Amino acid sequence: MKTTKVSNHQTIFYKLIVIIFIFTLSNLNVFAQRNVVLIIADDLGTDYCGFYENYGDTVALPNIRTLLSKGVRFKNAMSNPVCSSTRAGILTGRYSFRTGVGNIVGGIGGSNPLDTSEVTIPLLLKIFNTNIATANIGKWHLHQPMPIGNLLFPNIMGYDHFEGPFIGQLPSYTNWTKYTNGVASTITTYATTENVNNALTWINNQTGKPFFLWLAFNAPHSPYHLPPAGMYSNTSLSGTQQNINTQPKEYFKASLEALDFEIGRLFDSLQTINRLDSTDFIFIGDNGNSTLTAQIADTSRAKGTVYQYGVHVPFIIAGPSILNPGRVSDALVNTADLFATIQELFGNQNWLNHIPLNKPIDSKSLNPILKDTVSSVRDWSFCEIFKLVPDAADGKAIRNTNFKLFNFDDGHQEFYNLSADSLEQNNLLNGVLNPNELANYNYLCTEYSNLLGAGNICSATVGEIEINKFSESIKVYPNPFSSKMQLTYPKTCVKMIDALGNIIYNGCRIGDQDFSKLSSGMFFLILDSPQNKSFDVLKLVKY
Repeated sequence: MKTTKVSNHQTIFYKLIVIIFIFTLSNLNVFAQRNVVLIIADDLGTDYCGFYENYGDTVALPNIRTLLSKGVRFKNAMSNPVCSSTRAGILTGRYSFRTGVGNIVGGIGGSNPLDTSEVTIPLLLKIFNTNIATANIGKWHLHQPMPIGNLLFPNIMGYDHFEGPFIGQLPSYTNWTKYTNGVASTITTYATTENVNNALTWINNQTGKPFFLWLAFNAPHSPYHLPPAGMYSNTSLSGTQQNINTQPKEYFKASLEALDFEIGRLFDSLQTINRLDSTDFIFIGDNGNSTLTAQIADTSRAKGTVYQYGVHVPFIIAGPSILNPGRVSDALVNTADLFATIQELFGNQNWLNHIPLNKPIDSKSLNPILKDTVSSVRDWSFCEIFKLVPDAADGKAIRNTNFKLFNFDDGHQEFYNLSADSLEQNNLLNGVLNPNELANYNYLCTEYSNLLGAGNICSATVGEIEINKFSESIKVYPNPFSSKMQLTYPKTCVKMIDALGNIIYNGCRIGDQDFSKLSSGMFFLILDSPQNKSFDVLKLVKY
């Protein structure tokens, strides 16, 4: 029998062919099975979640907790304070002042509906890959169900399939109207269960296709109720309206447990059909808890307000796209950031090329954090609420890592140090700002003004500190400066800080310093005047 001798070069070549073949197959498999499920809990802040630092009376959420070890939990996530505006921000990646959805569509005070000309997550995904299947199952709440033509708006805005209630609050969790691609039906199945049933039916029909599923539960939003037996732990609840009225928090918790139960069924079913491990999951709340379920003393600062309790929400991203899972991130994130993040989870890195110039996007992709290459993607986060019938809660807020500035529509401002005052009890504008507080106040004012195009919103005076006036006898020049600056009294002792309060220089010979390597931006020169217990502050601009 004749044998053929294979050279070492041939052996290496054959091995390379096999490696390339396997690598190609593996990549094809990854892209063929790339899936994302966005799960939205309605009216859920962080304090009912025992895995958040500010937790109060918590709920056992074993299935949601499984995401923690597989993903990244974001500690500082900000939503808008009501459901419609948060949803519009996620779907379009744009703040409410751009979309016009500033409040609850159809609710008290009212809001404009979402314009159907907006570029949405599913529309953009289809540009990237026409094979991606897209569905919105559960609550819509971006338009009114009448006129009847509105019922097809979810499909017009990019979803292959819509199935769920149009309105914000169900009349009953066991007797409600569902719309399936414009067709109405009366449903008596428990709403949370029906949402998962519909999701699984749709997913099972997407054989071989990557899919994006927006799964928006009504739970644990009111009406508070007793879920089906076996889904909650407090067996002392009677379910009578009188009992619900006296213990709304207990029924809220039962509804949240039922939500977690059904999410577990979703996970188990995806495992059975071998699609769990190829799916990234995003879990968020759409705004803080309502006044009836708030776990703070001042319930007027709950849902519907831009105070922290109204906009600080749970936010987890988990799945195969996460590098080094099990992490907790301090990064500032906004629910609107999901627009860009979802595009890039699907591999659509060039999504921005398809955004019209007249539709500026506010969303920042969180993928660099998910890939563990950076610790943050934004320096500040923003939220707002405004109604067709204005009221005292209308306003906007912008925060950085430690401070938060409020600009209410009635013209007044509030300013808090969140690192020391997480419940926002001590309005710093009622007193004298120290240099660090002043720098952060001015930084947030400037960023707010740049975002809104609102001009200078910073007060001319803050407490006793004049932020635009330096000592009348001491002048600085040039301003703006490029490398050096001079004072009329060269040996004056000053402190120079940046907009975040970092000390750039502290001494009595600033005229000898070369700042040519300093990044351009806004800085502050502070002359300490201990004799009158105040500070003279001058804004500087480095170009």
